[in-house]
Amino acid sequence: MKQDSAHVAVDASVRIEEPIRFEQSSPSTSVRPGDTSVTFVGVAAPRLSWRIASAPAGWRQLGSEIEVRYPDHSTRHASFDNDSQILVDWPCAPLASRDRVDVRVRVTGRNGWSAWSPRATVEASLLQRSDWTGSWITAADGATVDDPAPIIGTTLKVDARLITARLHITALGIVVPEINGERVSGDHFTPGWTTYDRLVRFRSYDVTALLHEGTNELSAVIGNGWYRGRIASLPIHRGSTYGDRLALLAQLELEYPDGRRVTIGTDENWRTAPSRVLANDFYDGQTTDLRMPVRPSLDAPVERLSVEPARLGFAAAPPVRELETVAPSALIRRPARPDQSDTIIVDFGRNLVGWVRLRVTAPVGTAVTVRHAEVMELGELSIRPLRSAEATDRYLLAGGASELLEPGFTYHGFRYAEINGLPSDAIIALEAVSLGSALTRTAWFSCSDAALTQLHRNVVNSMVGNFLDIPTDCPQRDERLGWTGDIQVFVPTASTLFDVSAFLGGWLETLALDQLPDGTVPATVPRVFLDESALAGWGDAAVVVPWVLYQRYGDVDVLRRQYASMTAWVDHVRSLAGDELLWRGGQQLGDWLDPLAPPNDPAAAQADPDVVATAYFYHSVDLLASSAQALGLAADAERYATLATNIRAAFSTAYVQDDGHIRSDCQTVYALALAWDLIDDPSVRSRSGERLAELVESQGFTVATGFLGTPVVLHALTLAGRTDDAYRMLTTRAFPSWLYAVDLGATTIWERWDSLLADGRVNPGTMTSFNHYAFGAVANWMHRTIGGLGELSPASRTVRVAPVPGAGLTSGTMTYDSPYGRIRVDWEQVDHRFELELLVPVGVTATVELPDGTVHSHVEHGHHAYSSDTGFETSAVGRHHGQRQSSERRARR
Repeated sequence: MKQDSAHVAVDASVRIEEPIRFEQSSPSTSVRPGDTSVTFVGVAAPRLSWRIASAPAGWRQLGSEIEVRYPDHSTRHASFDNDSQILVDWPCAPLASRDRVDVRVRVTGRNGWSAWSPRATVEASLLQRSDWTGSWITAADGATVDDPAPIIGTTLKVDARLITARLHITALGIVVPEINGERVSGDHFTPGWTTYDRLVRFRSYDVTALLHEGTNELSAVIGNGWYRGRIASLPIHRGSTYGDRLALLAQLELEYPDGRRVTIGTDENWRTAPSRVLANDFYDGQTTDLRMPVRPSLDAPVERLSVEPARLGFAAAPPVRELETVAPSALIRRPARPDQSDTIIVDFGRNLVGWVRLRVTAPVGTAVTVRHAEVMELGELSIRPLRSAEATDRYLLAGGASELLEPGFTYHGFRYAEINGLPSDAIIALEAVSLGSALTRTAWFSCSDAALTQLHRNVVNSMVGNFLDIPTDCPQRDERLGWTGDIQVFVPTASTLFDVSAFLGGWLETLALDQLPDGTVPATVPRVFLDESALAGWGDAAVVVPWVLYQRYGDVDVLRRQYASMTAWVDHVRSLAGDELLWRGGQQLGDWLDPLAPPNDPAAAQADPDVVATAYFYHSVDLLASSAQALGLAADAERYATLATNIRAAFSTAYVQDDGHIRSDCQTVYALALAWDLIDDPSVRSRSGERLAELVESQGFTVATGFLGTPVVLHALTLAGRTDDAYRMLTTRAFPSWLYAVDLGATTIWERWDSLLADGRVNPGTMTSFNHYAFGAVANWMHRTIGGLGELSPASRTVRVAPVPGAGLTSGTMTYDSPYGRIRVDWEQVDHRFELELLVPVGVTATVELPDGTVHSHVEHGHHAYSSDTGFETSAVGRHHGQRQSSERRARR
């Protein structure tokens, strides 16, 4: 994976925008202004990437030189006679644990060599289990789930000549480390959620600036998190927690000028004490007694764990961080009855994920509660959608001035908060803290339709809230799981909006670890269900997610790492499909949450589950054949390509009629068949496209698809030459539709098309969330059709720029920070003319298609402007656009 570092400028003819980005890297978090961050890597041979910001017209990279400088100031050089600049192999001997080197790069083209980039520093973390001298330790007593969160710590002496200090830390639970009372980093919920009995991740930090000469204290508070919290112990899930003993593994390493390394690792000499956190749970919230000391005396014993819990792995994915703070948009104070305190209702203006931060002045012993909810109903917080999750933080005040009330071991999905317990004259200041994995934003979209722009903003908001260490389904109720089907349909959108290479790369490692011996992929990753069966559209995440990551980032290694998992899934489904190559039966979730399904049976969709399952079988086999080809596995590529061809033929024979009708005759089955090219005969395919358009029109252009059909239905209409119908479907405001929710004030994507009813009541079902990104997969079509930008080769080395106006739109903008640099598409309709401005980065070549059919091939880097007549009917534009896309896709296959 890769990690951006500081910007670099070289000479005027060729400028490198960003220097070396390191695969499998994680930046240290500084807690003091001016601290120097260190980029840690968890591999011995990190691959390197760089971007070239500008170059003369016609210039291209012909070679590069990488210099690696070691601590003794010796250097190694490696030269390459090619144009590679993305994920270039490590050019020197593999790094050993703790090795720290400086790296810089220069490139050459027809104008000669560029100047060297500034140096970027990389340091290998602990690469082997033998590098760890610390032991897993836990509080000997008083550490049950009913006890306060434990603090475990030690004291140490530091010499004034200290050069560097590194802290490597992890926990069974979630850990907040401190040195001398200061937090080591801004990270939250470290080390994250994995299948703990197989993999536990750790993080590394540069803590040099936090230490001083003399005696120092290193301590850590450990919360339940995913390890011992209720999230993994519901009856329908694991049936029990991962473990009942929270534990800490930490190692502080001090380096001195004489080469001496002093290591302070967790052992039985450390001590523990209860913290002020009396209770903590992701579902239920946190209870904090502020009357207790912040830093109690650590005088209770610890003990070593008798059994090592799992393999240790470096955490390369971005940590969970505070992303922003949000001020209240409205605040209502309801006067208290004589025997009660005031009730304060706070509206933060949009749905978000995190917690409420308060500063209050009130008497000692005051008990304050903060409840959270996504919506209001009849003037009160609607907590029914939370199911059993209490989503409540509680505080007992110490009575000081401007006390800080803020949890650290829980999070909530909410727009509204209800605060109780404060006297009427209490001084209060508050804000919401938005949390999420610290992903780098890579795409922005807007258009002349404010509602569509808001819809896209809602998609981003839902992704930000649900990409919290793992890709969850929702952030508020008693669930918050890594549903494989949700990310499978959303990954094309997610990987465009943000750099998710390391985030989803780590999640895929857990998926492979959790995969059953027969190849079955769990419905959720990390796995929590006791019984698992193969689910079409959910298990296919094992193939779809790696393939999309390869396409977005050009990382063939993600295919190599996941290939055994990908083939295990496909081969298992092959055994279920039998000689007929039709995947039938089983307890499928199908086109989950089809709006026409019974409210109490969301799996009872219109689409025949056998048709859906066989379509997904084909789709995964087709992608697996392409993956094998990318890996140079010719025999596998041929075998799976042949299997895909045979599945397509079986699908057509069993489910497709000569008149184009497909069994169960609903939007989803046509959408899957058209989007994935499951129908060979062009005339039959054309009639299937016409039938899809008829069905869409018969539904008044409202959506009649669930989780599996919705992401592809607009693509299918476009491929059928009916982009005009796709636009009408996207912009309709009647229920069910995307803009129905926008018109009702949604700021995130809903789980159900009618999570909120038109009269303002919450859907009466037992499964209702107002923050679910799955239906936000429509943004992928918006990027490609309204924004007009799609990749033609991995890492967007070649792209297709082909905006298709419709629905009265007069302008659109799509900006994408590709691995090679920023691509920007701006178009508008001006006096019957279509005007297009395009920015192409160095290293990328574009094919530009204008609405009048004009094609400009091999457009290289720079700013470009185009103009064409708009005197074509929208449907004609849509036919041209769809037919070209379909033919290009078949040619690539």
